[in-house]
Amino acid sequence: MAYSFLDVAFDVLKTAKQPLIYQEIWESAKATGLSAKIKTAGKTPWQTLGARLYIDVRDNDDSKFIKVGKRPARFFLKEREAEVSAKLMAQIEKEDQKKAAAVTTKYKERDLHPLLSYFAYSNPTFNRGRSIYTKTILHERSIKQGYNEWIHPDMVGFYLPIEDWRPEVIEFNRLSDSNSIRLYSFEMKKALNKANYRESYFQAVSNSSWAHEGYLVAPEILQDDDFLAELERLAASFGIGIIHMDLTDIDASRVIYPARIKGTLDWETINKLCDQNPDFAKFVKDVKIDFEAKRIHRSDYDDILKDPVQYIKEKMHIEN
Repeated sequence: MAYSFLDVAFDVLKTAKQPLIYQEIWESAKATGLSAKIKTAGKTPWQTLGARLYIDVRDNDDSKFIKVGKRPARFFLKEREAEVSAKLMAQIEKEDQKKAAAVTTKYKERDLHPLLSYFAYSNPTFNRGRSIYTKTILHERSIKQGYNEWIHPDMVGFYLPIEDWRPEVIEFNRLSDSNSIRLYSFEMKKALNKANYRESYFQAVSNSSWAHEGYLVAPEILQDDDFLAELERLAASFGIGIIHMDLTDIDASRVIYPARIKGTLDWETINKLCDQNPDFAKFVKDVKIDFEAKRIHRSDYDDILKDPVQYIKEKMHIEN
């Protein structure tokens, strides 16, 4: 029988000093050479490992594994269950909180913007092979009065089929329903946890009401089963998607929960945003010019990183 992901987990956990999250199991497997025994072409094998472990523990009565904790869930061998004490789990969770705090203080929120631009432009699972360009909206340039505080997105994006459609089709679209453009809104956070997720999510709901698709983006998302279920519920109820920006492997960044795609734009809010923020007004003007010229003027939008790994290393001081 071929060596499987569950075999990797078993061999790693035989010598592990404590329960591990699935990402740690995979990192240990790479360090010891066990990962090379698996024949897989997938780009995110650790995600496959995690899925196999979750399913095995949940559905297999004879599973060799147990799942302990929720913040995040960890795995251990059932035969070593006696080694898992409440004191040990409390110590592990305390160490996790220290690590999370250390990571989120190494960079500024706006340092994440170039990485989101790279993601939107290059990640095929998000853009489905289309070129999506983004623009940072500087909040400090906005007029914030009364009820306007939560209408300003951190970043906006758009797609025009200029590179994909024939010119006569674009013109015909303009004469018919003019629905070729897709507009995106992004709210960026350094972390999502139990303390800030509701305010962050509904800030994204408010900021993204005008767009076809709206997303809440963060590199640090609490890996707690109940917490993730709540994010999924919010996404299903209010339509704002969740994107995980993976700083350890930027090309593994992904949409955790998809956005609900709107068929129409909120023109009243778009007009209000143009009045409130000159960056947004220029974005609307630039997209209009590109549509009429049938050519994307890339210099009007955020740059696309040529080497995001090097950027993360130098700007954010995170080693991949």
